[in-house]
Amino acid sequence: MRASHRLVNYAHHTPVLQSQTLNERLGAQVFFKCENFQRIGAFKFRGGYNALANLTEAQRQRGVVAFSSGNHAQAVALAAKLFQVPATIVMPRSAPAAKKAATLGYGATVVEYDRLTEDRERIAQRFVDEQGMTLIPPFAHADVIAGQGTAVKELIEEVGGLDALFVPLGGGGLLSGSLLAANALNPSCKVYGVEPEGGNDAQQSLAKGEIVRLDCPQAIADGALTPALAPMTFALIQQYAAGVVTVSDAELISALQFFASRMKLVVEPTGCLGAAAVMQERIPLKGMRVGVLISGGNVDLAQYGQLLATR
Repeated sequence: MRASHRLVNYAHHTPVLQSQTLNERLGAQVFFKCENFQRIGAFKFRGGYNALANLTEAQRQRGVVAFSSGNHAQAVALAAKLFQVPATIVMPRSAPAAKKAATLGYGATVVEYDRLTEDRERIAQRFVDEQGMTLIPPFAHADVIAGQGTAVKELIEEVGGLDALFVPLGGGGLLSGSLLAANALNPSCKVYGVEPEGGNDAQQSLAKGEIVRLDCPQAIADGALTPALAPMTFALIQQYAAGVVTVSDAELISALQFFASRMKLVVEPTGCLGAAAVMQERIPLKGMRVGVLISGGNVDLAQYGQLLATR
C-alpha cells in the first residue's frame, strides 16, 4: 500500500480494456491491464521509482546501477532523472535499439556486455564495489516487487474480483508483486505465470522444487530471457502461484497481431505472454473473469513490422 501512495502523481493509472471478440470466443470476460501505456512504455517504472524513492540522500548522491535488457533500464534511468541521481545501466549488446536509445535519452550511462560470454551481475557489482553505487536489480528486490504489484492492485480495485490472472514471467518481479497484491485483495484468484517455451526456467524450477538455470534461453520475448529466478521470487512463486504455463513464439506473434489488428494496441512480444496463454486457453476459462497484464509496448519498429507481416 505504501508503494501505491509513493507512485501517485508519478506513475500513470493505466487503462483496462476488453475485446468483445475475444470474450465471445472464450465465453469469458477478459480484462487487459495495459501497462504499455505506463511511463517508459512498461510496468517496470512502478518498481524502479518505488526503489529509488526509498533510498537515503547519501545513497542517491553516490548513484545507482542496474542491469536490464531494456524496460528496467529505462525505468531506473527515468526514476534517477526525476530524483536527480546518477545512473549506470548494464545492457546486452543485443538489446532492442529503441530501449537502448530511450535509456540514454533519460540521461543514464549505458555499459554494454555480451549476453553469451559475460555476467551482467558481476559487471554491475563492480560499480557497487568501486564507486559505492546502489544496485537496483530488476526483480530480486522488495521495493521493486512492491512497486510492480501496484498494477494488479489497480486492476482488482477497478474491475472487482477475478477468477484467474495471467502475468508475464521473466525474473519473477512482476509475478511476485502480482501474487502478493492478489493474495491481499482477491485471495480466491488463481494467478499464473507465463513464460516463453524457449525460456521456461521457472516452469522447470517448480517441477523440480529448486531453481533451475538456463544458460542460453531463446525466444522473441526478449524481456523474459532471464536465465533463472532469484531465491526471493522463486519462494513467492512456489508459495502463491497456481502454476506456470508456456507459449511458443508463433503464439506470441498471433497475440501481437491480434492486439494490433483488433484492439489497435502496440504490444511488445514479452507483453503478449499472458494474452497468448489466454488466447490459446492453456487453462479452461469458460465463464470466468480473467485478468491479463500487458507488461509493455516497447518495440523495435523494424522487428515489429516483420512480426506483423508474419503469416
